[in-house]
Amino acid sequence: MLTKKVQKRVSFLSLLLISLVIAVFFILKSLTNNILYFKSPTDIQLNQDIVLSKKMRVGGMVKKNSININDKAINFIITDFKNELFVSYSGTVPNLFSEGKGVVAEGILKDKNFFIADRILAKHDEKYMPPELKNIIKKNVK
Repeated sequence: MLTKKVQKRVSFLSLLLISLVIAVFFILKSLTNNILYFKSPTDIQLNQDIVLSKKMRVGGMVKKNSININDKAINFIITDFKNELFVSYSGTVPNLFSEGKGVVAEGILKDKNFFIADRILAKHDEKYMPPELKNIIKKNVK
């Protein structure tokens, strides 16, 4: 038989454990709803179970001579050198966005060949340094 003091401790610890399990459950549930999966054009072509209306990120290289800019949208092709994906985007693109450079587009896949982006992220290599930082370093070295 447990004393009253031990019963209080056991009930407090079990309540704390239950609260912790519930908190972890809600945190993991919210994370799974907000995760955007990254796919390459080949992943999209090979995947049979792809959900078309779900938001995702697609990445690869912008194909040479594929950027077409009109008054409503910017159309270009993302390639991973095996497959290609046509992308349409309305908005301003980052300064690093150009042909032959890496890009990540965030949006919705309409079919396995056409992607409508609502956000464009330009990628750079590990040697990249912003011009402002380069200028500061040059001034400090002198």
